[in-house]
Amino acid sequence: MPVEPATVADIDAIADCWVALAADQQQHGSRLQAEPNRTSATETIARHVVTDGVYVAREDGICGFVMFHVDAGTYSQTEPTGTITTLYVRPPARNKGLGTRLLAAAEQALADRGAATVSIEALTANEAAREFYDRRGYDPHRIELRKRIENDTHSKDDP
Repeated sequence: MPVEPATVADIDAIADCWVALAADQQQHGSRLQAEPNRTSATETIARHVVTDGVYVAREDGICGFVMFHVDAGTYSQTEPTGTITTLYVRPPARNKGLGTRLLAAAEQALADRGAATVSIEALTANEAAREFYDRRGYDPHRIELRKRIENDTHSKDDP
């Protein structure tokens, strides 16, 4: 399965993968809605495709993708940082080294564009993803904390 830059013709198929990822992440505590965010995700994917920030793996269609960029940010940083915003491999194509190849391709592209470090996020409850990144040299850097606010519109019994 070759890993290569995505084309404009790939955008809808990548969006399908993104929706599948968002739906899958709900089992790990994500509150991101899958299908209701398809349009926004498609627009984001399109912006990344035209700046060569999406790579895909193909085998009878797109079976995985990685989306990334070098942070421009509002604030100056001590060194340029690349961010991998999304890495997804469809379940039938998993455990064949494809995620590793997509990740390596994104890391190389980010290094070629001047990034000195690369960051990626994984949900705390997604142990498989955290272990995947750990095995590839990623260390925890930041922790997001959450608390449900109880008020007149939300109660303890609300999901």
